[in-house]
Amino acid sequence: MPDRADTGAAPASLRARSLQASLTVKDLDKSLAWYRDVVGFEVDRKHEREGRLRAVSLRAGDVRILINQDDGAKGWDRAKGEGFSLQITTEQHVDEIAKSIKQRGGTLESEPADMPWGARIFRLRDPDGFKLTISSAHAA
Repeated sequence: MPDRADTGAAPASLRARSLQASLTVKDLDKSLAWYRDVVGFEVDRKHEREGRLRAVSLRAGDVRILINQDDGAKGWDRAKGEGFSLQITTEQHVDEIAKSIKQRGGTLESEPADMPWGARIFRLRDPDGFKLTISSAHAA
């Protein structure tokens, strides 16, 4: 097969099928409790090394997040979630999800609201400052 540089053809654009996030967290147990008990993720797998829990794979439908215990190599006080946001879309009613999160002790950064682009969203922040936006299409 000829090299694309030889043919002058532009490379095909990326056509990804899913995205998974890996987040470094300050306190793995605290973050695990938040994602599992407050937001509603399920534990897919726990990752141990030398008898210590180092990371946890979480899932919510097709969404996968890996939370990793910070080892402190880059300093314990470095900012983790600043400027970073994850958008999670669902076919569920976001108002009910938001209500459940609040009932389990979670705090929303913004209440569910309709957006001009046709989504209903709310926002929240994990213990390390990573932002999550949960959205679904709203009724017209």
